[in-house]
Amino acid sequence: LDITTDRYAEAFAKNFSTVLLGIIVNCVNGMFVFTFFKSSVFYNDPRYILYIHMVINDMLLVFFSVSLVVMAYAWPKVPLPFCVSLLIISSTTHKNTPLTLAGMAVERYIAICKPLHHHQICTVRRTYILISLIWGVGVLPGLADLILLSIVRPLSVFSTSGLCSTTNVYSTPYHEEQSKITHGIYTSVVWVILVFTYCRVLIAARRASTDKYSAKKAQSTILLHGIQLLLSMMSNITPVIDKIYGNLVPTLWSKIIFFNYLLTNLLPRLLSPLIYGVRDKHFFKYMKGLLSCRLFNVKVESIKH
Repeated sequence: LDITTDRYAEAFAKNFSTVLLGIIVNCVNGMFVFTFFKSSVFYNDPRYILYIHMVINDMLLVFFSVSLVVMAYAWPKVPLPFCVSLLIISSTTHKNTPLTLAGMAVERYIAICKPLHHHQICTVRRTYILISLIWGVGVLPGLADLILLSIVRPLSVFSTSGLCSTTNVYSTPYHEEQSKITHGIYTSVVWVILVFTYCRVLIAARRASTDKYSAKKAQSTILLHGIQLLLSMMSNITPVIDKIYGNLVPTLWSKIIFFNYLLTNLLPRLLSPLIYGVRDKHFFKYMKGLLSCRLFNVKVESIKH
């Protein structure tokens, strides 16, 4: 975000809007997390474990993303070691979303195409191992940025302070190339997995021995993962959109960057889990029941008082 041309009132409005939207996103996603941990029926289902991992990951992404935006205005001189730590966490949570979607697609593929082996392959223990691997793979680009910074710049740079943003800290051509390569690899691998699993489920759906309803539902689920992946990838095209509209309407550049950030970084984190969670009748039933009980208890308590 461009903070140099913002007046105080405009800066306050932007920060207030960002924080408010961030709180709304995390409160809505928090309902899904609350439902999961209050309903032990989901504890032994790899599908729901992966889903709630994605929701929690997106909540962390929103928290650190909003924090970095507010810090850009409120704390322009952030110590580099602290800033790099925040950027690594932010980068990791960003990479985790597509990787988790790929894991969820593979789980649906095994459930439909290899139903007899599903309970043997997709165990709770292996699901948590997969989540650990997702975090391990997701953190690699952030660590690569840190190593590149240590090689290209003198070590004294770590004693400096400045604006905490990816473009400011990782400003070398090497970082730009590294970002393009890692983004290309991650995106390609995830899309290959989604296309492969979708095609295999599509083929399985035509077999007479396959449960047609389950196969059709799995197809829709994997297709939805593709849409979720597109939503999560929107933040990657933010710089391109900023440049295009910045050149067309230079006087509104600051506002365009801000609204682009909200539309491509924050809103997808709300829509993605919301669509999937509400669509899942089993999960939605439990969430509705829990929220109804909470509202009923509140009403009873207020009547008693």
